[in-house]
Amino acid sequence: MNDQTPVTEVKAAAVKALPDAQTVTEVHHWTDRLFSFRVTRPKTLRFRSGEFVMIGLLKEDGKPLLRAYSIASPSWDEELEFYSIKVQDGPLTSRLQHIKVGDEIILRPKPVGTLVHDALLPGKRLWFFATGTGFAPFASLLRDPETYERYDEVIITHTCRDVAELEYGRQLVEGLAEDPLIGEFVGDKLKYYPTTTREQSPKMGRVTDKLRDGSIFADLGVPPMTPDVDRAMVCGSMGLNTDMKVILEGFGLREGANSDPAEYVIEKAFVG
Repeated sequence: MNDQTPVTEVKAAAVKALPDAQTVTEVHHWTDRLFSFRVTRPKTLRFRSGEFVMIGLLKEDGKPLLRAYSIASPSWDEELEFYSIKVQDGPLTSRLQHIKVGDEIILRPKPVGTLVHDALLPGKRLWFFATGTGFAPFASLLRDPETYERYDEVIITHTCRDVAELEYGRQLVEGLAEDPLIGEFVGDKLKYYPTTTREQSPKMGRVTDKLRDGSIFADLGVPPMTPDVDRAMVCGSMGLNTDMKVILEGFGLREGANSDPAEYVIEKAFVG
């Protein structure tokens, strides 16, 4: 089995021996660097929207190669959705990008993570700050009624290099208001703020710069962040996490956790 072999070509006996194997039900390639896929959900799996699990494939020696992936589908979904980058020389994603409907992946049903509502104190406005595939946990939370029951306003920011890399998030956000299951909860509470850093688009630049110079608040028509009103979740590159920690604490927000809720949280798990 080489690095490009679909999991269907793994010996059938080996796949059947895996108690955590799940079947791929849908694959969508958004760009040559990004794709999403859906798999069956274990009947016993319970998770909070925003959490992640370990998923992967078998290595040549028959042992599992697993990485942390945020679940992009909401907790009520009957299937599990994931959103991934394609790393051509990545140990896992170089092969995962070639999966097809009917293939099997390994999923360890032990969800964890900090991007959950329980890690934040009650507030009025919730910010989601994402770069790249860091949009995934927010794809889950944006489709969870609890998000809109807890907050008067929800703002999702998404920064990518190119316009095409925003498409997964754009389609999801634009479809929410008309969604028969979630639309009535969303109403007019949701604001979407996409930016690009390389290709020309209506909003250019890093969201961190727009927070520092205040232009994001002017663009959205909202006041600067305060710990009394605003809550935030961050998921993206290490650089984003580091910069956002400084910026958010500059606004007076404190970092929270499941065991100690506060005003903002950052996810520190990465897909390699």
